Amino acid sequence: MAGNIIEVTDGSFEQEVLQSDLPVLVDFWAPWCGPCRAIAPVVEELSADYGAKLKVAKCNVDDNPKIPGKFGIRAIPTLIIFKNGNVSEQITGAVAKSQITAAIDKVVG
Repeated sequence: MAGNIIEVTDGSFEQEVLQSDLPVLVDFWAPWCGPCRAIAPVVEELSADYGAKLKVAKCNVDDNPKIPGKFGIRAIPTLIIFKNGNVSEQITGAVAKSQITAAIDKVVG
């Protein structure tokens, strides 16, 4: 993963995301998904933009089916921002960076 983006799995999700002291932006994606590839550079930019205020993670839905199922993810890419172990914001689809930034700012402050 680029920069400070981490890869989360069904096994590491609870520790890396739900128990994180920082808000966490999780990008649910798959290698075959065109819109997922389109949004990936934006997710990388956000990782750099927010630095120490936000943890950024990616979850491959093909390799890790439990977590997307648990959060009712039906379409990818889906971005979910978790804070204190709870879903704070959710965005589905390849959207503008400004829309993602607005959602992050609501959570990070």
